[in-house]
Amino acid sequence: MVTELAGAVILVTVDVDANPQFAVAFKVQSIPTVVALIGGQIAPLFQGAIPEVEIRQVFDQLLQVAGENGVTGRVVVSAETDDEALPVKEDLPPLHQEAFDALERADYDGAIDAYDRALLENPNDQLAREGRAQSRLVARLQGKTLAEIRQAAAADPSSVAATLDVADLDLSGGHVDDAFARLLDFFVAADPESKNIVRERLLELVLVVGVADPRVLSARTRLASLLY
Repeated sequence: MVTELAGAVILVTVDVDANPQFAVAFKVQSIPTVVALIGGQIAPLFQGAIPEVEIRQVFDQLLQVAGENGVTGRVVVSAETDDEALPVKEDLPPLHQEAFDALERADYDGAIDAYDRALLENPNDQLAREGRAQSRLVARLQGKTLAEIRQAAAADPSSVAATLDVADLDLSGGHVDDAFARLLDFFVAADPESKNIVRERLLELVLVVGVADPRVLSARTRLASLLY
């Protein structure tokens, strides 16, 4: 199916047994797990074996979202697999490479530190800002199970920490609207200190999703209305 798309999509496979950090980062629960990267942003597609007709529908939606975000290029491909047909990988800036290497080792604190230093050098480094937000999200979820997070939130709906954890969990699982709605609903009745904490987490998760995502625009519009 990727071949039929004539360069609109590049398919890359990862052996999660040999690269367990990917299984952790992408919350892999079954094989295969298929995730898209659009303009550097993660978009979960599906897990497990699904019918071909459904996969084609997923690809159609993927290309539509990509087009809406200005990702419309194609890679020149031949009938044969050819590494030369792939885009040439540019070298990363040193601190970005350090962060990438840390992520490969599942050293999320190391990645966050590298991105922090990159932002000290250049406060306008948007890629570092987004990478830091993604690394912080994964780091926060380490050692926590889905059941524990859900149970904590159900036991104390007024807990800021529990609400933030569920929002992280929802977003990492691709339930972006649920994550944003949970934070914004909590924001309405929160005290001033909690409002500030929730606002900061929401703005960080916005970086994970991507500022061009229409769900982000909707969430930011609602936040602005609640603030003013």
